[in-house]
Amino acid sequence: MSEQTRKRTLVVAGLMAQDGRVLITQRRADQALPLQWEFPGGKVESGEAPTAALARELTEEIGVTVEVGRIWEVLFHAYPAFDLVMLVYACRIVSGEPRAVEVADVQWVETTRLHEWDILPADRPLVERLVAEGVP
Repeated sequence: MSEQTRKRTLVVAGLMAQDGRVLITQRRADQALPLQWEFPGGKVESGEAPTAALARELTEEIGVTVEVGRIWEVLFHAYPAFDLVMLVYACRIVSGEPRAVEVADVQWVETTRLHEWDILPADRPLVERLVAEGVP
């Protein structure tokens, strides 16, 4: 597949911190990269603003309403089938308690322990930055 025809996917992720811990979610067994952990979020639909996509995804996936803050990181990862561009926003939960709605599980994890989790390859640079810098 040439670079021009290779599929590129824009996704958004929310970085939510509480008491020195960050929220991660586990992918369902029926999804690609099953049961691996990631920072919650999802695909930006055609014509959708990234911040609106993130707010929608977090409501759908984990049942919370968030205030989407500034972009904290922009990541690129080449998966075998597609290229992923991820916008990571600092978010604050304004209502709801994170729960597994469209994900297998949710966990609040200390940044120093993130290395112990099976994190998706695209999300690993976030782990490195969080370990080095702490939560935003």
